[in-house]
Amino acid sequence: QVQLVESGGGLVQPGGSLRLSCAASGSIRSIYRMAWYRQAPGKQRELVASITSVTNYIDSVRGRFTISRDNAKNTVYLQMNSLKPEDTAVYYCWMVVNDRNYWGQGTQVTVSS
Repeated sequence: QVQLVESGGGLVQPGGSLRLSCAASGSIRSIYRMAWYRQAPGKQRELVASITSVTNYIDSVRGRFTISRDNAKNTVYLQMNSLKPEDTAVYYCWMVVNDRNYWGQGTQVTVSS
């Protein structure tokens, strides 16, 4: 069984920064793609950033967010800078582990003054 555990969400003022982490544990042979999604109230879940050997971002976060991974720790990170109120959402990590899809439990990010 594989589990993804997220941490790092919280309340931050506009212009502030947060760093999200998501660690996979269990019987892991390989992790291919890692990504962060988010879901704001009343909206569909959207892909924010993904990483394999390259990274991809949606336009609204490019230049502000950075996705990275530590393969030795089976962990993916999302560094979020210059946060805006519209970044408020529940953030979910996602990984392809042993050729299966897994989701984290979600962590709330609230950007408000």
